[in-house]
Amino acid sequence: MKKQQQLRPGSYKSGAGFMHHYQELVKKEMIPYQYDVLWDRIPDTEKSHVIANFLNAAKLLKGEKPQEEFYGMVFQDSDLAKWIEAAAFSLLNYPDAQLEDELDDVIRLIGDAQDSDGYLNTYFTLNGKEKRFKDLLEGHELYCSGHMIEAAVAYDQATGKDSLLKIMSRNVDCIYHHFVEEKAPGFPGHPEIELALLKMYHWTGNKKCLELAEHFINVRGVDTEFYEKEAAARDWGIWGNDPKNGEYQQSHMPVREMKDAVGHSVRAVYLYTAMADLASLTDEAALLDACRTLWKSIVNRQMYVTGAIGSTVIGEAFTKDYNLPNDTVYGETCASIGLMFFASRMLEMEPDREYSDVMERAFYNTVLAGIQLDGRHFFYVNPLEAIPGISEKAQTHRHSLIQRPSWYACACCPPNAARLIESIGMYAYGENETTGFCHLIAEGEVTMENGLAFSCETKYPYDFTITYRIKKGGKTLALRIPGWSHTWSAQRNGISIQQELVKGYLYTEVSDGDVITLRLDDSIRHIYASSKVAADTGYTCIQRGPLVYCLEGVDHDGDVLSLRIKEDGFSKALPYDKDLLSGIVPLELEGYRSAPQETLYSDRKPEQIPCTLRAIPYYTWANRGVTQMRVWIPEAK
Repeated sequence: MKKQQQLRPGSYKSGAGFMHHYQELVKKEMIPYQYDVLWDRIPDTEKSHVIANFLNAAKLLKGEKPQEEFYGMVFQDSDLAKWIEAAAFSLLNYPDAQLEDELDDVIRLIGDAQDSDGYLNTYFTLNGKEKRFKDLLEGHELYCSGHMIEAAVAYDQATGKDSLLKIMSRNVDCIYHHFVEEKAPGFPGHPEIELALLKMYHWTGNKKCLELAEHFINVRGVDTEFYEKEAAARDWGIWGNDPKNGEYQQSHMPVREMKDAVGHSVRAVYLYTAMADLASLTDEAALLDACRTLWKSIVNRQMYVTGAIGSTVIGEAFTKDYNLPNDTVYGETCASIGLMFFASRMLEMEPDREYSDVMERAFYNTVLAGIQLDGRHFFYVNPLEAIPGISEKAQTHRHSLIQRPSWYACACCPPNAARLIESIGMYAYGENETTGFCHLIAEGEVTMENGLAFSCETKYPYDFTITYRIKKGGKTLALRIPGWSHTWSAQRNGISIQQELVKGYLYTEVSDGDVITLRLDDSIRHIYASSKVAADTGYTCIQRGPLVYCLEGVDHDGDVLSLRIKEDGFSKALPYDKDLLSGIVPLELEGYRSAPQETLYSDRKPEQIPCTLRAIPYYTWANRGVTQMRVWIPEAK
């Protein structure tokens, strides 16, 4: 265990703070609600039909007539897989016999829908065996298998039950036989199975998983015309995707030659996550260099201040460097979750706060913004500016919703967020034989395999004092000092720790009974974008701690477009309000409101009326009805 590794599932237990609140929200609201959605039990909500697809596939395999045809997206199976993973991690945090029984029941349904050769996919089982692995570009068979593999690993980790793991081991055998033993050409149109296979390899030691993952990574983009040949060989399709658009599905060149993050943003970061994991396993310099280059392409030139990625609805994709529009951004919740996965794998190779800072930014802003505070409504798209009458209405803004729906046809994000939150300890903490790493600030109890055990006490992200109480020491504790914290101090048992940071981490030896106190910068900061970002020229946004703030019309007589922030004006954090938006610290800032004009254009400068602006954390927006919202605000003297 020389390299830093993720914390083993179940080794982190949240206490009574922010993370605990969200894990309870997942357990009490998101998991049961999503379970009912999967069974089509929620009235006036977009139908899922996931369970029905498995039931009907099982009937067909038994020689019986299915009650219905397949319903939903071609990747509908993956919604159930991610729900299983979320529920499994929840069991580690909150044992629940009823939930475990529900999981056992759906796993039996999955087993019934598996063909005798190990193949598992309800879309192709119900739509013809002859089509299997014939449309890798659009079919999502390998994507669905990947998510189910992750679910199988999580359920075995949580319960010790290997029922789903056995199902997916047979599925891996089926896929391995087709692509490795029979040497069938091709690779997944939507990367995901690669990272899942590596996760299964880490847990089980099954070398087929490692070999298959490495195979898919190595052959991707070698034959840049593969998808064109595949499409020419069949007389049917699913969506009509362009097989020539190699950048969209990251098949335009071999992965080790990639320099720029391009195409569908979720596909990209899922692929990069697997590449980073494989590089960590094999110590391959070329693959690691490619990961570093792609990381910088994203975070230095194509990432929003909220940690959102994917700036266009066209292909849910990256576009060009510094093209970061705020009102038409796509910023899919799943993309920021994938960015967190990528960051976590990069941390395995080199603990560096450039990765953990981005992981934190994505989590506290875009990922949480994707979830309504009630846990029952969800954003797929996460705009940084919303204007009623234009958002959702204008042709260019149809994708940019201003209220979270209860569900939607492509429901990849809700269970994805649920599984991330319930497993947040795996991203917050890491370890190797000598050191425990604190990548994110997450209150709770931590017990590591290297023997280190401690608690983290904090009211972060609204308070910036963090106390670590060491129960079992004799190791090194590595504390990330966030890049946004321009001032900080640390004490061990009341005595100041004076050490140089190593790539943003404070390394300190700890013994049994030690108390480490970390104090971070609580100031309100004005953030400015590069002048290369046209959308943000002359604008500023507000950040405190890891939280990006926004202005909502509900606090400003319905209008935020006329507001300006005063340059060098006063700002203050108001007291924590437990009753506002599930508990937040609002901010007050000095600003101006432009007097209204009667004409569309005028040669008279609008009067600037002094006023006080009230900002709320971006992740809480759209919880108080339809209203305007802006993250980036013009600045005035």
